[in-house]
Amino acid sequence: MSTELPSAAIFVDVQNIYYTCRETFARNFDYNAFWREVSGQYRIEKAIAYAIDRGDNKQREFQNILRAIGFEVKLKPFIQRADGSAKGDWDVGITLDAIEYGSQTDTSILLSGDGDFDLLAKKLRDEKNKRVEVYSCEKLTAASLINAASHFRAIDESLLLG
Repeated sequence: MSTELPSAAIFVDVQNIYYTCRETFARNFDYNAFWREVSGQYRIEKAIAYAIDRGDNKQREFQNILRAIGFEVKLKPFIQRADGSAKGDWDVGITLDAIEYGSQTDTSILLSGDGDFDLLAKKLRDEKNKRVEVYSCEKLTAASLINAASHFRAIDESLLLG
């Protein structure tokens, strides 16, 4: 009898997780604790963290920590518009990768509370017949995303630093 773990691909919306954890708990997400939790349940085939590159040392250190854990880190430059607003989201990149890699694994694990991902979760779940787990801060997660997921895991004390 085989006891092989089901396969999973992980997609992390770094900015979303950072800001929602700061807003909800005034603390940072613990990527090591998260990795321990999911690697105990799944064979991780792909893990990608999507971040914005502002070019500062503290951010580079954080990106290196993610790489050491096992994440591929994809970066986009931070763009400051003339009106003072900023651009730098990864929604399309996450969606494209999740369709590609999520189709090749049993489960897709999305770390984001962004309701724009509800269509992605529904597609993977309903059309590709895949399990979709969403990790996020419950009060800042779109209800449509929670409803589209196969399973919602609210970030709590066990997944926070300090």
